[in-house]
Amino acid sequence: MKQDKEKLALYIVDRLRAAGFAAYLAGGCVRDRILGLRAKDYDIATDARPESVARLFDNTIAVGAKFGVMLVVLDGEQFEVATFRAEAGYTDGRRPSAVRFGTLEEDVKRRDFTIGGMYLDAATGRIIDLVGGIRDLRAGVIRAIGDADLRFAEDHLRMLRALRFAARLNFTIDPATWSGIRRSASKIAQIAAERVGEEVMMIMTQGGAARGLDLLVDSGLAAIIIPEVLPLRGCPQPANFHPEGDVYRHTRLMLSMLPRGCAETLAFGALFHDIAKPQTLVIEADGKMTYHGHTDIGGRVAAYILQRLRRPRAVQLRVAYLVHNHLRMMMAPRMRRATLKRMLAEEGFDELLELSLLDTLGSGSTLGFYHLCRRALATMSAAEIRPPRLINGDDLIAMGFVPGPSFKRILHEVEDHHLDGTLKTRDEGLHYVREHYSPADAERSWPKP
Repeated sequence: MKQDKEKLALYIVDRLRAAGFAAYLAGGCVRDRILGLRAKDYDIATDARPESVARLFDNTIAVGAKFGVMLVVLDGEQFEVATFRAEAGYTDGRRPSAVRFGTLEEDVKRRDFTIGGMYLDAATGRIIDLVGGIRDLRAGVIRAIGDADLRFAEDHLRMLRALRFAARLNFTIDPATWSGIRRSASKIAQIAAERVGEEVMMIMTQGGAARGLDLLVDSGLAAIIIPEVLPLRGCPQPANFHPEGDVYRHTRLMLSMLPRGCAETLAFGALFHDIAKPQTLVIEADGKMTYHGHTDIGGRVAAYILQRLRRPRAVQLRVAYLVHNHLRMMMAPRMRRATLKRMLAEEGFDELLELSLLDTLGSGSTLGFYHLCRRALATMSAAEIRPPRLINGDDLIAMGFVPGPSFKRILHEVEDHHLDGTLKTRDEGLHYVREHYSPADAERSWPKP
């Protein structure tokens, strides 16, 4: 059985101290401990050099030994153990060109934000706070350590981290830090798309996604990362369907209802579901607004954005499916039984239903379709929704049909009647084909090229 991750981290600290080194829990895990949150990762800061860490622990990985960073692996969990260090200049906006091992006082100055610049002495329970982190936690402020422009020049990704923390914790961003982000926003283009995409994903899924979107747009970062969202502001919608206002406000309302820790596919589905409305908007002479094709175009745009952000292929496909189909749900009460069952059986339908619920709650529409689909899922078994086919292509061949385009049409029609409940057995399916089709007619209907 795996041990508690914090206990494993404290074991590393104790082992280092027993060997005569200084060692502390550091960074985000200290912040989360003060906030009463369960930390996801535990980092250790020490004056032990990488080679000493390697000697003390059986399983280590030198992920950045020249920068003083080792991974210690215990019980399948990885812990970053970093030597106190001062860093030289940054040349690529990501990592220092060189480091010098130093003191705890020098180490804290290289960290990004005050709330992540604290250390915990596990032996005494004392928090070592040299940068005002506790003060800013109490005040709910994200503040860069030292000069904000310098911190963001060192690692441009810190700008997105600031936004993520502010959104997730519902903190404000210190004015000097905010100004630094706005001045440096264009530099985010120098960061690898994978790293940017990961941060955007976390902004959308870790809580406070609506605020995260506001911060992305207002900081100027969205203009570089996801400029497609900018036209959502000011894109009008008919008041009878969308009393909440423009497309941006509607999207923001949906994001505000996302549960913390939701799947990124749902979050990106909400963010991009109406992404093509601005480019498809037509306002008629009588004031009527239409957005013909916005779901089709939107699905393609969403997939393109996620490809650009290097999100997994499965995420791209699922989000494209959600965006493309999010309005189809509204038709559920008017669907024939076969069409409804086919929709219920689609991979990703549960998430599509959840997205459509958010879409409806963020507008003036009714929830009849949602309750109908929920009742159908609750009352119909998987075998009813997706039953085995009554007949297949081999049956058609045995009846004298030549393989070709007609097969799909005939089998689909039989399946429709099966799903509707008008055909129940294999014999009934075969009889239906004999009654309505003949091999000669099918062949004439679909001439070979």
